[in-house]
Amino acid sequence: MKLQQILASSCRQKILLALSKVREIHLSALVRMTNSTYDQVHRNLEIFEREGVVDVRTYGRMKMIGLRHDNPKTEALLKALHLLENVGDTAN
Repeated sequence: MKLQQILASSCRQKILLALSKVREIHLSALVRMTNSTYDQVHRNLEIFEREGVVDVRTYGRMKMIGLRHDNPKTEALLKALHLLENVGDTAN
């Protein structure tokens, strides 16, 4: 998937921003942090996982999510997202 397609979703943007602020987070906390539904976050995490952007670890019924900084796509997405945020801030 192209970077533009990944960043096209506001939910995916929120997820990336939230994950960039923590080392690892519980799925339900990520849902609250992004002010999204469980289904939205879960569906978008599956996309991120397929792209190798996030690492989802399961401990029993608990899912912990973290960014994969070893993937160049992750760093490119974060840079693009921060650029978009800065452009939005200067436009207002």
